[in-house]
Amino acid sequence: MSKTKTKVAVALSGGLDSSVCCHLLKKQGYDVVALTAKMTDDANFEQIVLNAEKAANNIGVPHYVADLTKEFKKGIIDYFENSYKCGKTPNPCILCNKSIKFGALLDYALENLNADFIATGHYARIINDKGIYKLFPAADTKKDQLYYLFELTQKQLSHTIFPLHCYIKEDIRKIAIENNLPSKSSKESQDICFIKKPMTAKKYLLEKIPMKQGRFIHIKTGEKLGTHEGFCQYTIGQRKGVGIAYSEPLYVAKIDAEKNIVYLGGKEDILENSVKISKVNLQYPQTKQEFDALVKIRYNMDFQKAHVQLSENNKALITFETPVSAVTPGQAAVFYSADDKHLIGGGWID
Repeated sequence: MSKTKTKVAVALSGGLDSSVCCHLLKKQGYDVVALTAKMTDDANFEQIVLNAEKAANNIGVPHYVADLTKEFKKGIIDYFENSYKCGKTPNPCILCNKSIKFGALLDYALENLNADFIATGHYARIINDKGIYKLFPAADTKKDQLYYLFELTQKQLSHTIFPLHCYIKEDIRKIAIENNLPSKSSKESQDICFIKKPMTAKKYLLEKIPMKQGRFIHIKTGEKLGTHEGFCQYTIGQRKGVGIAYSEPLYVAKIDAEKNIVYLGGKEDILENSVKISKVNLQYPQTKQEFDALVKIRYNMDFQKAHVQLSENNKALITFETPVSAVTPGQAAVFYSADDKHLIGGGWID
């Protein structure tokens, strides 16, 4: 299929990356349309729609809006709040990619706009390896976003284009300036798109979840160290904001939501040799149930050498070569090929 006959719906927010993505694909000769997801019914997302419309007009492509407020509320906002209620630290961006951007929005593009592909401004590279779609790191290793894409399926990948994989961020900003795109001076987007400044995640949770005073307890000695105003304000590995004077720095080591207890400990008390994960998603079938891999248990960490053992019911055990710090329930553990760092899959920390 020629590019002129290949229709691509660009997920356009009006920000820097998505605008340049749209510009590049049009320049390459694709039949491009812009598609913006309306995720919440408020002024913030109304502004996003206006910004996207302005960018689409500037680039010269049709602009469409998909109202996904119901899907986003149920799949992302409710999940975010419920995770904290259970003492877990959620990762809404991963689920948003799976169920919204490459879920409901992709479906809208294919079914309502007759698009062949969806394109986004993610920094990742898709390679078709003899009919199997694999995700490889982007040229800009500082912006590489494979961690957030581990839930994607072969079907989703087969209908996806990532035009920015061969660029670094400085190139993208330069392209925006040279082509006078509306986003040329825009700042990086926030991680949690439905919580806008001056609102913070902590303030948001205080409004949504009634806080109840509980105990700080030392995870080794069982000693009561003080009281907290609600376990939802803490996450594993946290040191700042604990506010307990002690003979050594204290970190959040464990959260018991049912008993409303936050356990604290020293740096050695938040180290783990292994982690169990569930709801494992493999981006393509594996020939072995056990293999060595590179693993991340959060986005902004270095690769860790580990051994992955897959088991029944989409579960796995990851054993690290060197202990890792702050294994956090609710976050994702993602594993990559030890040879070339392409994405194999991942799961959710229990």
